[in-house]
Amino acid sequence: MRRASQANRPRRRQVLTAAAASAGCLLLPATKRLNAASRSVASTDHFWYRLAPDGPYIDSQRGHRAFGFDDTAIYLSLDNGETWSHRFEFPDANRITFSCILNNGNILFATRTKLYLSTDNLRSCEQIIVKDRQGNDYLPHTPLDLANPGWYFHPLDGVHTWDVDGNEMLVWGNYCNVLGGAAPVNIYYSTDSGRTVKIAFSFGQSSTFQQKGAGANHLLGDADVPIVCRHIHSVAYNPAENAFYACTGDHDRSAGARGDEHECHWLRGTYDATNDAWQWKVLVSVNSNSRFKSGGINFVDGRLYWASDANGRNGVMPHDRGIFCCDPGDLADVSKHTLLFNPEYESANMIIQDGVILSAHYAPASPYDTGIIISPDMGKTWAQYDLKEFGKRSAVRFQQKNADGWFRVDLRKGWIERGEVLLIKPK
Repeated sequence: MRRASQANRPRRRQVLTAAAASAGCLLLPATKRLNAASRSVASTDHFWYRLAPDGPYIDSQRGHRAFGFDDTAIYLSLDNGETWSHRFEFPDANRITFSCILNNGNILFATRTKLYLSTDNLRSCEQIIVKDRQGNDYLPHTPLDLANPGWYFHPLDGVHTWDVDGNEMLVWGNYCNVLGGAAPVNIYYSTDSGRTVKIAFSFGQSSTFQQKGAGANHLLGDADVPIVCRHIHSVAYNPAENAFYACTGDHDRSAGARGDEHECHWLRGTYDATNDAWQWKVLVSVNSNSRFKSGGINFVDGRLYWASDANGRNGVMPHDRGIFCCDPGDLADVSKHTLLFNPEYESANMIIQDGVILSAHYAPASPYDTGIIISPDMGKTWAQYDLKEFGKRSAVRFQQKNADGWFRVDLRKGWIERGEVLLIKPK
């Protein structure tokens, strides 16, 4: 253990039926229950932790529910992954990159380029075609390399639904252009429990993140949008402002047609439900040695919290990183930021729930094997732990506690390749 303490409405959907099993889903819900004995529980001074039970990979959780998959099927558990009472044959299950359990029980999930929705506890599912900002079908590009179509829907953060004026909204951005080929960068949203998914914002065409050998007709992104980025790190909602915030990465590029290009941006977006319209404003565009190269956006009592993984060499050393908070209106003014804790190493995933702040190190940039950062008291005191038994792993996609009080965390090889699922329960 390493510890530190510091004060401080028209829809177009492809319905998948048994006759269309070859297209992706086979409607044969199973009654088989997979027994999944829990892994042994270990402990630190601040939390208990364990790997997820044996069985399907738990990709998301909510309350007593968990959604998981293996190589050939998807699963729904009603007891936090201890057993799996619902099973659905899905040949592309191992390519799932995103899932979300909605408040009404709907499950939206995605492979690399396709979205699917189940509204009946995995007795069936249907493909959802995204709508662009003009209301047209937004279809993935045809990849030049069929084996690498891009990750269209994969997020790095783990909380994607919020109560907005009494209605649940699902909003998330894709963390892409690392594995699986080039992909455009978008923020997606749904106001009807996943039945309709639309684009809230599209980033421009980066000359760096395109398909190898792509010509002018193959460029990805919105040609009319001037700001570009590699991918989205985090999207979160502030109920005090009725506004969404998003931050992106990663570096500065100088080879594009626009000249020098920042990829680290913070955006603020507001949604007009009456007109189903978004307005976005760029708050900050900076280089990668800044605290604004970040993620883990959270709002608590109107205050903005985030974690920085600044790593550029284009600024004054040491790196401007740490876990910060401020009034949202003061985001662009660094003199009004409060540094709650500096873990010293890159950290841009974080969740805050019930007064507990949980974050982690990026393994490739840290001497920790699996570094976990925790504050049990909203940043008054802090501790860091190295869970060496898991090897070099980065903890990402922090999800809110399930009905038994366990946070769900992805352990990634490097920082993006799927590894294991870790469950953490604060003491």
